[in-house]
Amino acid sequence: MSPLETLFGKTAQLSVLEYLIKNRGDINYLSGIAQGTGLYHSSVARVLEPLLANDIVTEKKLGKQMRTFALNEENKATQRLIAFYEELKQDMLSQST
Repeated sequence: MSPLETLFGKTAQLSVLEYLIKNRGDINYLSGIAQGTGLYHSSVARVLEPLLANDIVTEKKLGKQMRTFALNEENKATQRLIAFYEELKQDMLSQST
């Protein structure tokens, strides 16, 4: 079970957020996020909207239809989310040993 899932339960938005944290620096397409999280394409698109609106995630368009997504690591809230995730992951690892 993932660190965020352990604390907050499994939600589509947390699944997408965790996927993007784990894949920082990669080009993330909607289809790839859907495949990586096990969510439907439409669910990923829906939960990305508030993350985009709050500037946690940025979107870039490639051509007319291709959209890519990445964490906005310049955003203070995003930096705190990443730090929280990493600390939580370390705490869970240390508790399991």
